[in-house]
Amino acid sequence: MIRRLWLVGCGTMAGAMLRRWIESGALAPGDVFVANRGDRALPEGVAQGRALPEGPPPDAVLLGVKPQQLDAAAEAHAARLTGVPLLISILAGVETDAVAARFAAGAVVRAMPNLPVALGKGVVALDGAVSDAARGAVEALMRPLGLVEWVERFDLVTALAGSGPAFLYRFIDALAVAGTRLGLPAGQASRLALATVEGAAALAAAAPVSPGALADQVASPGGSTRKGLDVLDDDQALVELLVATLRASEARNREMAAAARG
Repeated sequence: MIRRLWLVGCGTMAGAMLRRWIESGALAPGDVFVANRGDRALPEGVAQGRALPEGPPPDAVLLGVKPQQLDAAAEAHAARLTGVPLLISILAGVETDAVAARFAAGAVVRAMPNLPVALGKGVVALDGAVSDAARGAVEALMRPLGLVEWVERFDLVTALAGSGPAFLYRFIDALAVAGTRLGLPAGQASRLALATVEGAAALAAAAPVSPGALADQVASPGGSTRKGLDVLDDDQALVELLVATLRASEARNREMAAAARG
């Protein structure tokens, strides 16, 4: 069980995870310490500083710096973290071996959350050759954040689930822009697009059938929805666009992994 946690770096993603853990009661503020290059707005009761505190190590450490800051973080904190039972890295494109080469932790787990973890509606992909006890501890820590999955194709899952919210935000904006170009007021089109996606996602999550089946249920033969779907389905236009999107994101993750390996 992870009760005491240190964070090395606490940017947007690590901060979202931390706030959710505190709000859900998974962690107590007094059991968390954040080492940052500068002070950030953190949940009340969470201590922070430039260096990690003295005393016994915590149950786990979350490495939440930017990938290009890995070496700087290791130089600043690796000695202090020697022997920490569990190190969890959320560095995009950085493999567990690259982290283990810089930090002498008992076990290293790679995690890739996405931003909806802030609401407990996120996805957290996990990878790491660790003991069953470590797997259970990491899963228990991540569960308040949303869906937790151990994966093999980590760079691809990072592209789909980690970067996926950004792609969906683009879709929402594009849906609104399309409505505006065809004559709707911009503000109204934005509100309608956002509410439509929010409601559709909630319904899809609760439905006993696939999203594709839901689309077919909405689309009456010869109706307006079917005509619109015909555009998206023609030569699998939407699928091919997303394949290209995920392929580009996955390739960049591999490039970052190669850079971290040195």
